[in-house]
Amino acid sequence: MAEIQLEGLAKRFGNVTAVHDMDLTIADGEFVVFVGPSGCGKSTTLRMMAGLEDISSGTLHLAGEPVNHKDPKQRNIAMVFQNYAIYPHVTVRKNIGFGLYTSKLSSAEKTARINETAEMLGLEDLLDRRPAALSGGQRQRVAIGRAMVRNPAAFLFDEPLSNLDAQLRAQMRIEIKKLHQRLGTTIVYVTHDQVEAMTMADRIVVMRDGKVLQIGRPIDLYEHPADVFTARFIGSPSMNMIEGNMRDGLIRHDNADLPIELDRKIGHAGRVLLGVRPHDLHVTDGSPRVSGERGLHLHGTVSTVEPLGAETLVHLDLAEGSVIATAPGRTLPAIGEKLSVHAAPESLYVFDAESEKAL
Repeated sequence: MAEIQLEGLAKRFGNVTAVHDMDLTIADGEFVVFVGPSGCGKSTTLRMMAGLEDISSGTLHLAGEPVNHKDPKQRNIAMVFQNYAIYPHVTVRKNIGFGLYTSKLSSAEKTARINETAEMLGLEDLLDRRPAALSGGQRQRVAIGRAMVRNPAAFLFDEPLSNLDAQLRAQMRIEIKKLHQRLGTTIVYVTHDQVEAMTMADRIVVMRDGKVLQIGRPIDLYEHPADVFTARFIGSPSMNMIEGNMRDGLIRHDNADLPIELDRKIGHAGRVLLGVRPHDLHVTDGSPRVSGERGLHLHGTVSTVEPLGAETLVHLDLAEGSVIATAPGRTLPAIGEKLSVHAAPESLYVFDAESEKAL
């Protein structure tokens, strides 16, 4: 196992900077997930760690040692790719054991290591099959097994579940998390799927345009996003954003019956974006003048309804755009119906409309 340190790490392709001066320390045994849209630089960062991309500037330390100029095989880091990268013409046994090909272990030790790895991944009955006879999830476990068998200092995963269907992705998320708990090895994981990031990570690194926007525990990023991008990227469905104007501690919005009063004081005046998560915006009856409830009250027309069993997501069209609200599972509003929605003051987020930073 090993601590990984990135000091001013940058990658440039000609005049294009793919990764901007990244500083990050990944603790020994930590599970860190890089998340962001396609092209944000997360996979490039991972490839620099693996030695598959040259580092333009900055220093990469593994277990306290600079490794910028070391070949991939000298870094004792194992990488699991999106497309599995397993050999179709040989058995599962030989695929898993490929990483031991140049090792100085005896044949008996190699066999024991392969069998131990296969048992840990539930592949012991598949060792003599070829990849064509395996499911997508089994092939991914073979790719992980080939990385594990070497006992690397760290694992690097580059969107390993993106080729699997939804049910298999959910299953493999649990298996990878259990594997980390069992091995305690440092894992750096890249994905564009915020659900994977939220459910697997000790810490999440949110990236956009080659820059790190925010680093923190999943719950911290969910509850305290630093900017509009992180607020909308972390959490599903995405956070609603409503434009308004702030003055004297109150936010005014054309659709709202009354000025929106927050649960805290914010010394800001001017245009803001008011954020509220769909799970905090509830379908209600009546107006705030009748109910006396503080917070956000909006009125809109139902455009789409998504029944999910335990709850129903209701899409409302407003004059200024649309929002998603939540109703009880058995509530199915009609398309075109007029509805009111409410969010409590403590559930509201406020961002400066120009900088998009949290206030």
